[in-house]
Amino acid sequence: MTPDEMAALHATAFDGAARWSAASLRTMAADPAAILETARDGFLLGRVAAGEAELLTLVVAPAARRRGTARTLLAAFESGARKRDAATAFLEVSADNAAARALYAGAGWREAGLRRGYYEGVDALILRKHLRPRVNPTDSG
Repeated sequence: MTPDEMAALHATAFDGAARWSAASLRTMAADPAAILETARDGFLLGRVAAGEAELLTLVVAPAARRRGTARTLLAAFESGARKRDAATAFLEVSADNAAARALYAGAGWREAGLRRGYYEGVDALILRKHLRPRVNPTDSG
């Protein structure tokens, strides 16, 4: 999938509110810290730095949803982040995106914070997932 195709899919999937242009996707994908996973009907972009991974965007074509594509892309991201020695991963998800929240909860992601009004007036939940066992098993965060 080319950066132009990814940008068009992003705009379609998020009702034209594309936050990622083809140029920004091209630049980010070229970064050695980037994790880019693609599928026929979707893609995921993230990055790893200083032992932490950040999922930047996960997009599946509206007509292709609920077929496991997002779950597959998310698992590939987590695996890629572990291979790059990330111990923890973070993402932001719109508080009103029930489908995405269910996907992440089912994959073991947990709420770690809140950004009020982050998405055009809608709160963003900050989610975290430990990718490696914690040193202190009593650490709940």
